[in-house]
Amino acid sequence: MLAGKKIIIGITGSIAAYKTPLIVRQLAKAGAEVKVIMTPASMDFVSKLTLSTLSKGPVLVDLFDEHSWANHVKLGRWADLMLIAPLSCNTLSKMATAQCDNLLLAVFLSAVCPVMVAPAMDEDMWHHSSTKKNLDTLYHHGTIILDVAHGELASGLIGEGRMAEPAEIVIAIENFFKTANQLKGKKALVTAGPTYEAIDPVRFIGNHSSGKMGYAIANELANRGAEVTLISGPVSIELKNKKINLKSVQSAEEMYATCLQNTPSYDIAVMAAAVADYTPTVVANQKIKKKDGELTITFKKTKDILGSLGKLKSNGQILVGFALETENESLNATKKLKEKNADLIVLNSLQDNGAGFGHDTNKVTLFFQNGSEKQIALKSKSALAKDIVDAIIEIGK
Repeated sequence: MLAGKKIIIGITGSIAAYKTPLIVRQLAKAGAEVKVIMTPASMDFVSKLTLSTLSKGPVLVDLFDEHSWANHVKLGRWADLMLIAPLSCNTLSKMATAQCDNLLLAVFLSAVCPVMVAPAMDEDMWHHSSTKKNLDTLYHHGTIILDVAHGELASGLIGEGRMAEPAEIVIAIENFFKTANQLKGKKALVTAGPTYEAIDPVRFIGNHSSGKMGYAIANELANRGAEVTLISGPVSIELKNKKINLKSVQSAEEMYATCLQNTPSYDIAVMAAAVADYTPTVVANQKIKKKDGELTITFKKTKDILGSLGKLKSNGQILVGFALETENESLNATKKLKEKNADLIVLNSLQDNGAGFGHDTNKVTLFFQNGSEKQIALKSKSALAKDIVDAIIEIGK
């Protein structure tokens, strides 16, 4: 699986750097060609000699020294994969803001290959909102982010923030190469976010969907080689993944029309958007002024996007829908699966802490046409996207 693969390993200033030689050794033993790049800060934690011996090549630190110049553009184009392990909080911040004050950052910004990172930091740093924002930035650039582990930290605390173990990281790399082209040649349609239904030129009716789950699924499909069209309602997410064709819409009607335009060509459709079920019958031309008494607005049903795609679905096309329920959850999800002619329904529950709208995590149950169910425990939406795409691939076999 790894024989002949070209892998850059970047090491940053974290105590977890003591684990990285084990990753280098396992990759080299599996036949991969490994080049190691260190930040100056990382040299306090692990030696160049150890890494050079295990990688069977020189370890690079500086953009240039008195003898040579490290061609960061050439390095960025050489690799099949770039792994940064450990990824410190400091380097994460620099990557998210495109700083370039060392060789590792220069290679990262020049890399045309996929980039995988294994964060390592103390628990409070890991949970800080700035860290989450920086991780989101990297993720929407297409960076593959490995989950941290829970355990003893360098500070003496017990919590989240430990770098994944070397064996787990090597498995993640093997899985990356195994799945990188799984969906090559396939076309995928994904919807995400809310819809805004106008009342007048100023006001609208919407919902709390952040779009994070749909964007995560679009990223995962693209990372596995699919040609992805993402139809998104209004969200605050900035999509940087150049593999994804983004189409922005506002209303349920716009989302319906855009989806139907793409229906004949897709192999996979994942309807993750929280589309309004009703829209105002009449939209005022001017702002509605506040007056004494009550304001009555009448509504009409919006067009059923999932149901329409289900009716048009041909052999070989896979259709995935989402259900957000507050009662009779399994019954409603199963009913939706059959009525919409979907192959898979992903059930969200507002009863689960840390799941649903606005969270970075989610907990779902998958309902399949053959009557089987699969519960997936609370995890990051990017990790959950992998499980959902795995299920889609299994359906297509």
